[in-house]
Parts: sequence; structure tokens; C-alpha cells
Amino acid sequence: MMILAVSTIAAIVMALAVFTIRMKASKKPATLKKIILPPFFMSTGALMYVFEPFRLSGTEIVEAVLLGMFFSIFLIMTSRFEIKEEQIYIKRSKAFVFVLLGLIIVRTLLKFILSSSVDVGEIGGMFFLIAFSMIVPWRVAMYVQYKKLERNLMKPKETVAM
Repeated sequence: MMILAVSTIAAIVMALAVFTIRMKASKKPATLKKIILPPFFMSTGALMYVFEPFRLSGTEIVEAVLLGMFFSIFLIMTSRFEIKEEQIYIKRSKAFVFVLLGLIIVRTLLKFILSSSVDVGEIGGMFFLIAFSMIVPWRVAMYVQYKKLERNLMKPKETVAM
């Protein structure tokens, strides 16, 4: 039970960090590197599956991936870019805070429900996979949006002949 409480607190702290980073990021131009790198950095966490306690069954993998992809829809819906001063910025969204809070609440409830029937290691493996399956589609969508706006910025400005 102690591990469950500590991991829940850690998840809340991480969510607050994500929110803070997101607010700061909206003040600086977005870059492809800032969009693409987080899933790569996060992917190192998959090394946990080398150890037996974290390994998942096929059913658990499918469930975690589908749930993560479902959650990513809400992140995608609240992540938009805009062009300001000939640069691309992420738009601030009030809904993002509520989506993030909702995801934390759902994640915490699922963790408490699953903790009575699933081993702690497997829960860790499942929640990593949920998070990874959530961040990858979200970042792919952000990449596509960014590239679309970037193409618009690259178009030569039409001059009006008089």
C-alpha cells in the first residue's frame, strides 16, 4: 500500500511539472526538437520489461495501449499551435489543465482498483505503457500540426502589384 501511495504522489508531482512546463513553453516558440524528443526520452523506461515483475500479458498490453491511445485524444484536442511574430507557439488552453487533472484522477482510481488484483510490478508496467501510448499519438499529432503551420510560414508572401 505504501508503494501505491508514493507512486500516486509522484504522479501528481509529475503532472504539476508537466503543467508548469506547458505554461512556460507557451511563452517560447515551439520547435520540432521539443515535440519529438520527449517520447524518445521516455522510451528508455521500457527497459523495465527486462525484469520479470514488470512484464505484461498480451491482454494487458492491448488494454494498456488502447487506453493510452484513448486518453491521447483529450491531449490532442487541447494542444493547438498558432503563429505569432512569424514563429510557431503552442496556444494556452484552459481545458488542458482540466484534461490533465481528469487524467490524474482516472489514473489514480484505476491504480487503486487494479492494486487489489494485479501485482505492483505489473501495474507499473501497465501504467508506463498507458503513458507511452498516450504521449506518442499526442506528439505525432503535434508534429503534423507544427509541420502544417511551418509550411504556411515558408510560403512566399504575395506582393500586391499596383
